[in-house]
Amino acid sequence: MRVLVIHNQLWAHYKSKLFSEIYQNISETSPDSSFLVVQIALYEASRSVMQDDETVKYDYPYQVLFQTSLDKVKFGERRKALFKAFDEFKPTVLNVTGWFDYAQVLLMIYARMKGVKIVLSSESSSLDHNRSSIKEKIKSWIVNQADAFFCFGKSSADYLLTLGIKQSQIAVTNAAAIDEDVIRTNFELAKNQYQEIISSKSTRRFVYVGRLAEEKNLELLIRAFIAIKDNSKIPSDWKLLFVGDGPAREKLKEISGAYANKGIIEFAGGHPWYKVPAWLAKSDVLILPSKSEPWGLVVNEAMVCGMPVIVSEKCGCADDLVRNGVNGFLFNPESQPELEIALQFFIKNPEKIDSMGKESLKIIQPFSSKTVAKAMVNCYKNLR
Repeated sequence: MRVLVIHNQLWAHYKSKLFSEIYQNISETSPDSSFLVVQIALYEASRSVMQDDETVKYDYPYQVLFQTSLDKVKFGERRKALFKAFDEFKPTVLNVTGWFDYAQVLLMIYARMKGVKIVLSSESSSLDHNRSSIKEKIKSWIVNQADAFFCFGKSSADYLLTLGIKQSQIAVTNAAAIDEDVIRTNFELAKNQYQEIISSKSTRRFVYVGRLAEEKNLELLIRAFIAIKDNSKIPSDWKLLFVGDGPAREKLKEISGAYANKGIIEFAGGHPWYKVPAWLAKSDVLILPSKSEPWGLVVNEAMVCGMPVIVSEKCGCADDLVRNGVNGFLFNPESQPELEIALQFFIKNPEKIDSMGKESLKIIQPFSSKTVAKAMVNCYKNLR
């Protein structure tokens, strides 16, 4: 078995974690097999700040086609380089992870002509973008070139079914894996450091982690939090913490007004992914209020740390990871009252935080990178 994975960018740490687990599994269970990840470029322009961060290293064989930003690599260059890499490696299984790239679509067609089995990894769901019937027909034709599918979760699997693939072709429905080992270890280290603060419960925090951008719906979150602080008759020492940076930062600070000046609404700035657990250790409940989100891996991160979550129903992870009243709450991102109800639940019932966090740990287990990698390798083997 010779497995070739095509991936857009080297600097994507959670994918690297998954590739490492796949490589280890193949090495242990099928030592005569070969595995290679072809990375088209180093990074996307929007994520260029990640390119020099090698604090956490991963072990798997890979090849980088272009030592630059993905955005600078032209279609013709990608197509030529991908075909060359394919012909040199001579795979028996091709795993494509960027099927919106027509260079990779052409490679799928070429591989199919060569009798190579094709696995398509998909993060897309019906929530992603507005869709036209013509585009959907094109996508349907593209996905039906594949033999098997790895899906981020239920929402992406359901979307593929609408494009005409069979349920039996979906080999993995829980591919939204993170580096739970690093996240949990760093969380525990930080939690121990802040144990006196955490155990005293003098301050509790709702926390948002991610880009400070309009589509994240953070203005609604701030308005909901302020409304509760202004109107609640219940004494509350809750704060709202933002971990991240982006174009909306100054506007959000302005909206926060006196609450930001007093430190009740806090802006911690951007931090590398492996430092985020330290901020989670200071917090109690994660909130992801996005108007639209293909998945929302930060929810995985919080749940791995044993935290309850409040998540917009427009996030791809909603169906898989959030169970209302069990490990958190879903809400309509257009409804401030729904978000306020979820916030008020934890303010009024702080004793529920630990038990609901334990439920998060149970729910997130199937998304373990080792579990997902094992299922992917089994798929590769069954396609031979």
